[in-house]
Formats: sequence, C-alpha cells, structure tokens
Amino acid sequence: MNFYSGAAIDRLGNRRGDADWLAKRLAAPTTRILPVWHDRNLVAADGADGAPAAGWLALEVAGPLIGADGVFVLLGEDDGVAYFAVDLSHVADPAQLPALAGRGTFVNLREVGAVLRRRDSALLAYAKGLTHWHARHRFCGVCGEPTESRDGGHVRVCRSAVCATQHFPRTDPAVIMLVVDGDRCLLGHNKRFPQRIYSTLAGFVEPGESLEEAVAREVLEETGVRVGAVRYHSSQPWPFPASIMLGFHAEAESEAITVHAAELVDARWFSRREIANFDRLGLRLPRPDSIARRLIEHWL
Repeated sequence: MNFYSGAAIDRLGNRRGDADWLAKRLAAPTTRILPVWHDRNLVAADGADGAPAAGWLALEVAGPLIGADGVFVLLGEDDGVAYFAVDLSHVADPAQLPALAGRGTFVNLREVGAVLRRRDSALLAYAKGLTHWHARHRFCGVCGEPTESRDGGHVRVCRSAVCATQHFPRTDPAVIMLVVDGDRCLLGHNKRFPQRIYSTLAGFVEPGESLEEAVAREVLEETGVRVGAVRYHSSQPWPFPASIMLGFHAEAESEAITVHAAELVDARWFSRREIANFDRLGLRLPRPDSIARRLIEHWL
C-alpha cells in the first residue's frame, strides 16, 4: 500500500446530508478534530521517542476553534469515534491560539509523511486535500457568486437562488510510469527537482484520453521514447495539491532519448545495478513516500 492511502475509515457518504446528525457528532465528547492551516497539517510529537503523529484535538480543546470563520469537514468515523478537520487559514498566527498551545506545529505533510504511521499520513492527506479544495472554491465558477459548504464539507453550493450550482471536490488524475527496456529503466531529472534527484516520468491526463494513451504521450513528449505495453501497478492519493497518481510500468519500443527542455534537464537509461547503487553515482532516487519510489523499488 502506498503512503497517504489506507485510512481505514468509514467516510459516511450516506450521513453527510443529515445536519442534525452532523451537529450531534461534532458535539460528541469522543469526537476528534484535526486543524489545517494554509495547507499545513498540525503534527505533534507522540510518546517519549518524539515520533511525529497527527495532531488530533479533543472537543474540549478544539471547542474554541469552532466558529463561523472556519470550514469544518467530516472525514468519517471509526469504532464510534467521529473525525473532523477544520481550516484555520483565516487565523494570522495559529501559534497565538490558546487552544493550540503545546499541541504541535503546522508542517508541510511532505516533510514528515514518510515517518508517520500510515493511517496518520492518510488522514492528514485527506484533511489537507479537502480543505485545499474549499479554499479555492469559495466562489461559483458558473456565476461568480459566493458558495457555502454543505453535506459535512463534501459539496459547496452557490448561494444564488437562480444558479444554485453544486460543486464537488476535485481530484486531478495524473499518470506516473517507470519505462523499462529489459534490464534498464528510464529516469529523468525535472527542473522542479532538487539537485541530483532522478525519478519516473509523470503528467496529467488530458480530456478524451485513456490512461494508457496518457502514459505513451507523456513519455514521448518528455523523452522521445516510444512505449508499447502499459501495465497498471497501483495508485496514490497525492494532495500536493490535489492529484491522484496512477502508477504504471511501460515497455519501451525505442531507446534514443530526446529531452524536452521545457520539462526535463536530463533523462537517462539506468541499469538495475546502477539503481541498486545510485548513491555511488552521486545521484538520488525520489522521496520514499512517493509512488515513484515504489515503482522503481518494485522493478528493482
């Protein structure tokens, strides 16, 4: 299972529209609330070893955070405990909130995702993804009027009685693929990567395009390599900011590389032996919490 998946929680799609039920769950003493601030998650030290963990707050602690300015989102329920997320981005400095004193710090999830418990990483990603969507859909894309949150934060509705368009959370599909040629794989160094990192190729799926077609197109556009057989591997939620990564292995049908300079600085074929000793080449593989890393390690 990839990082940021496997939350093992009942998302309660059939209860989100019940306002009375939501109010009772939000007020229940067992309820736990996870604050998000400007796309950053609250992370706390957990135990004597100081390992990071999701910064869940009990209702008596989070109560002062519940107000008209914050967007509350129902994440789901597990073993009778309801889980919510709240967006505190309207607060200039959350460190000044008494309710959060000593409760942890707001961090970029990518900085700690690989060392969190898998369940924590999945729930933090879930909370981040939904609050990010809310922050960017405060106005209707049809008529421009303000929207309001409904159904436990899983839909926004235009406030115009004439329009009343419903807007649902977006997830952008992206393909990510390890291209292989016998005992070699194709990796590229993107302009956006830190120095020395080589990773799999990736790109967004375009309208009217199958996933397999997107794989072939992206590889050809970025490297000039043609691929044939495309085999699905796994997927990964990637809320940085709002994608689902669809992972594949693809068989190369050509080997000459022509780097597309707008995307990549370099692309190369690497043997299994080179990948197994990548640090000796002075290079680095993608981050351990990424599906790119898993695609490479599974092939290796």
